[in-house]
Amino acid sequence: MCSRVGVVTDWSALIRDIPDYPKPGILFKDITPLLADHAAFTQVVDELADGLVFDKVVGIEARGFILAAPVAYRSGAGFVPVRKAGKLPAATLEASYDLEYGSATIEVHADAFAPGERVLIVDDVLATGGTAEATVELVRRAGAEVTAVSFLMELSFLSGRDRLSGLEVRALLSV
Repeated sequence: MCSRVGVVTDWSALIRDIPDYPKPGILFKDITPLLADHAAFTQVVDELADGLVFDKVVGIEARGFILAAPVAYRSGAGFVPVRKAGKLPAATLEASYDLEYGSATIEVHADAFAPGERVLIVDDVLATGGTAEATVELVRRAGAEVTAVSFLMELSFLSGRDRLSGLEVRALLSV
């Protein structure tokens, strides 16, 4: 087991471009090499929450879980999954949002937050902002307060940040 974590000067170099995935014309940003590098992964987890105050961390399905759970653990906070519709077993709140070619619905357990809890939302990528905006709506409807929304990377040309106005939005890398 590794007990010492070094500082990675450029963890973004560990994100590889995969052209034409999942379909022609898309340049996919593959974060699996970054996740496989202990020092880089640790640094990213630390940076996603650095200086923020929160009681719970929300991870957005599915890759947001990979980042949000260790942020919660490292920060001594609870972890709450936001999932695609029909995946959670207890009573839920749901929010729908538009996609490029249709719509989607996400859910959170109705009892996931105590009134007034401070929540950090974490996901891997901020693209158009629809999923993040719907997640903010769910957290607020459940009676909690969104303190910040934190992403590993932002696809700035899609202007997703505009849908999260009034919130602290953190993206560790902007492409």
